[in-house]
Amino acid sequence: MSKPQSKTALSDWFRRRMPTREEMAENKYLRPIAHRFLSPELWRFTRRSVPRGVALGIFAGFIVPVGQIFLAAFMALPARANVPLAALVTFITNPFTFPFWAVVANRVGEFILKVDAGVTGGAAQSEIASGRWAWFVGMFEGVGVTVLVTIFGFIVLSIVGAAVGYLVSGFIWRFVVARKRSRRLRKMTERLDQRLAESAE
Repeated sequence: MSKPQSKTALSDWFRRRMPTREEMAENKYLRPIAHRFLSPELWRFTRRSVPRGVALGIFAGFIVPVGQIFLAAFMALPARANVPLAALVTFITNPFTFPFWAVVANRVGEFILKVDAGVTGGAAQSEIASGRWAWFVGMFEGVGVTVLVTIFGFIVLSIVGAAVGYLVSGFIWRFVVARKRSRRLRKMTERLDQRLAESAE
């Protein structure tokens, strides 16, 4: 028996790339908490779980270069977000798109840090020079300024991207649901009109 075809090519594309519950449960890194991933609540597409899944996926995709899927899955548990969607959205950063996002992150970091320096009058640099942040600076000892600026840019992208993704996906979800409801109501109205016309004859 063949599987029913989806109505849109986009839904087919998502279904092919979304991890299944069995795949998540069998993963060696997630095995200790695999039973929690099998909860049907984490695999439903609802008006709350979808935006949360998108936001967590974007955040995890930008905040870490590797292991984004596992980070998104772990965060989806307490947030009650859609696990497969969160895992799928992490592919916003992949080996093919990472160079592009690295350039964007570098530009964002340079822009924000220059604006901060202009607004605070170098207060941030004075704070770092005071020695109170020596532990943090030591973590990145030997790392070039360009890399630090790019890392900062990725942090900004993860936070801003997650917020934008949450709002946009929530709007799209409401639009899609409203459209489906209007179609359903229109069909019900057409059927009712047809029955009334038949009874009148």
